[in-house]
Amino acid sequence: MSLRILHVAAEIYPLVKTGGLADVVAALPPALAARGLDVRVLLPGMPGILSGVIEQKRIIRFGPVFGAAIVTLRLGRLPDSGLPAYVIDAPFLYRRDGNPYLGPDGRDWRDNHRRFALLGWIATHLAGGELDRSWSPEVVHAHDWHAGLAPAYIAQNPALNTATVFTIHNLAFRGLFPLDHHGDLGLLISGPDQSALEFHGQLSFMKAALVHSKRINAVSPTYAREICTPEFGWGLDGLLRDRGGHLSGILNGVDYSVWNPATDPALPRNYSASNLRAKKVCKLRLQADLGFAGRSKAPLFAVVSRLTSQKGMDLILAALPELLAEGGQLVVIGSGDADIEAGFRVAAAAHPESISVHLGYDDALAHRMIAAADILFVPSRFEPCGLTQLYALRYGTLPLVRRVGGLADTVIDATPDNLRAGTANGFVFDDASSRALAARMADACALFRDGPAWRQLQRRGMAQDFSWADSAVRYEALYRSI
Repeated sequence: MSLRILHVAAEIYPLVKTGGLADVVAALPPALAARGLDVRVLLPGMPGILSGVIEQKRIIRFGPVFGAAIVTLRLGRLPDSGLPAYVIDAPFLYRRDGNPYLGPDGRDWRDNHRRFALLGWIATHLAGGELDRSWSPEVVHAHDWHAGLAPAYIAQNPALNTATVFTIHNLAFRGLFPLDHHGDLGLLISGPDQSALEFHGQLSFMKAALVHSKRINAVSPTYAREICTPEFGWGLDGLLRDRGGHLSGILNGVDYSVWNPATDPALPRNYSASNLRAKKVCKLRLQADLGFAGRSKAPLFAVVSRLTSQKGMDLILAALPELLAEGGQLVVIGSGDADIEAGFRVAAAAHPESISVHLGYDDALAHRMIAAADILFVPSRFEPCGLTQLYALRYGTLPLVRRVGGLADTVIDATPDNLRAGTANGFVFDDASSRALAARMADACALFRDGPAWRQLQRRGMAQDFSWADSAVRYEALYRSI
C-alpha cells in the first residue's frame, strides 16, 4: 500500500538554505518516493521557494488568517526531484529577502510566531482534506520548531486521526516566544493543554511538537540518547525521557548526486578513490586562488560551518598557533557570532598566506573547499547529526571531530588499534578544549606526512555509503508503525 506522506519544513535546498535541514528536506522525500511512497512537501512562500517551485497552480485562496489578508495555496513541483510541493503564498508574512528567520538587523522577525504557525495550520487543514480535496496525507512529518505546531493543531482536532512524526534537527532552537502571543495561534492554552505549550514562562513550538507528536525522531542515534540528558536537553530532557518509548534516532544521509567528486561541476578537476592525484589539482588551484603558497605537502584545513561556539569555532581560533606551527593552512566559509567572525578576520589579516576567511555562504566554494582540503574541522560542542563530515569522507577529506551526536556515529578515530583493524576514517577528540583539539590536530598532521597511510584512510572514507536508501527504509518502518 502506498502511504501518503506530507513533509512540512521551512527550507529546502537549493531554494532556501541556512543549514543541514534544507539538505535533508531536499533528499529524504525523493528517497521515500523511490520506495513507492506517495510523498509531498509543504513549504512557506519565501521568495526563493516561490520563484523556484515549478509548474505552480492555485489550489485555493482564503483569508484573513495569522495577520495575512490573503493566503493562496499553490501546488507545483520541486525543480530537482519533480516531487509535488505545496507553497503557501502569503506575501505579508513570507515575501522578505535575506535570511528566512531574521530581519536586516540580525534579529528574529517579530511575527515569526504567526509566520510559522501558519505553516503548521495549513498542514493540519491539508490533513483534514479541506484545502486539497484530491489528496490528503496519512502521515504528517514535521521538521524542527518551524513546523512544530502541525502536530499540536492535529492533536487538538478530535476529527483527525492523522499520524504525526516530528524530527528534531537541533534542539537548541526551541521556537520560543512571549506567552502573551498565544492568542495569535488559535490553540487551547488552558487546563492540561497549557503545559504542552508553556516553557518557563514562554511559548515553545518545539515543546508543543514533543508533547503532541505520535513519534519523535532525532537525526542520529547518539543525539537521540544525548538529548535525554541535562547536558544536551536544553531543559526538555525530562519530557524526552518521559517520551523515550516514542523517541528514535535515524542517521541523516547524503545526496550523492550533489556530493560526488567524480561528477561535481564545481571542481576544477574531478577525481575518485582510484585517481587521488586529481584531488591535488583541486588543492593547488584553491591555494592559488586564495593567494596561499602552493604547497601540496602543507596540510590544508577547512571549516564549512556556522561560526558559533556550538560548532566549536572558538576552539579552532585558540588552536591557530599550533596549526601554523605545523605548517598548516586554513580556509573558512560561514557566518555566525560577531566575535568569532572578527577573530577569524583578524587571523586572516595577520596571516594572509596561510588563513583565508569567507563570511557568508557560497555553495560552489564550499564544494571546492571540501575537495581541496586534507582535513575538515568539526569540533562541535554538540552536533545532532552533521553532514559536512559525511561530505568530506566521500571527497577523501578526513574529518577531525569531537565525539558527540552524529559525529560519534560516523567518524571512527585513527587510533593505532583502529588503523590496524582497517576501520579508521578520521580523527576524534573528547574534551571541548583547544588543547585537546590541538593535540589531535598534531596527530593528524603527523599521519598526513605518511603518504601511503593517509591514502589508505582517504580510500576507506570514500568507500563508505551514507546514502539516503538505508535511512528511507527506517523512516518508512517508522511511518507504518503508527
